[in-house]
Amino acid sequence: MNEPVASWTPMTWPDLTTRPKAAPDRTFRYGPDQLQVADLWLPRGDPAERWPTVLMVHGGCWQSAIADRRLMDWIAADLRDAGIAIWNIDYRGVDRDGGGYPGTFRDAAAAADLLRDHADACRLNVERIVAVGHSAGGHLALWLAARHRLPPQSPLATGDPLPIAHVVSLGGLPDLAAVEASPDNGCGTDVIAQLVGGDRPDRFADTSVAELLPVGVPIDLIDGAQDRIVPARMAPDFAAASRAAGDRVGQHRIDDTGHVELIAPGTPAWTMARAAIEAALFA
Repeated sequence: MNEPVASWTPMTWPDLTTRPKAAPDRTFRYGPDQLQVADLWLPRGDPAERWPTVLMVHGGCWQSAIADRRLMDWIAADLRDAGIAIWNIDYRGVDRDGGGYPGTFRDAAAAADLLRDHADACRLNVERIVAVGHSAGGHLALWLAARHRLPPQSPLATGDPLPIAHVVSLGGLPDLAAVEASPDNGCGTDVIAQLVGGDRPDRFADTSVAELLPVGVPIDLIDGAQDRIVPARMAPDFAAASRAAGDRVGQHRIDDTGHVELIAPGTPAWTMARAAIEAALFA
């Protein structure tokens, strides 16, 4: 007699958020709002030279009421235990005063660039930074890596963006036009207008990563086969466009995986993501 096949049960947010949680080592401020901060997670001991460093960006549909940087604390702690420093940034979402366009993007940029100001004192390696983003944070992580390609007339352009060497996007939403045209995405479509500045004619030119290709650094796209937040077509369509533009893109779809598993230590999805991060840092 054949044994019954066990059915897969997707993780829920409480499955992750009720786990014991560690704390960051320091918090740095880049503005007056309570969300204009970045948490630093430092491994124990002293590095031989400088700590390998990850720039981490949380998701939450670009809305602060849904999530903030603390949703990434479990994977930040896991990487810290592996000897990797984490710069976990926060930013004002579209639902906060000063968020939306251009504030959300300017916050993410300022939080990323602040890393460089503290690199020497905290012994952080800024020569090979890996950006890791989840969901909407996958979009922002890729956007931070592509900032050098912003149109010079854009209000988002800055003179000396922090260079990023590799991006690992976990269930990301990099093509904002595709998200806006996809009512089946878990963030909805109304949020995109708030994020990109309404219906201005060039609203995607400086906000959507798909319009800034090639990013110019290697990219790993990791997504869940059963993710109900990010439609399954998002990753392969973006991967194809990125490769056509000349970027090197690895695409990894994990079976029995939804949206939460991507940032939950101990899952196959996070195990693959951590391996991709370590390979990018130590290649």
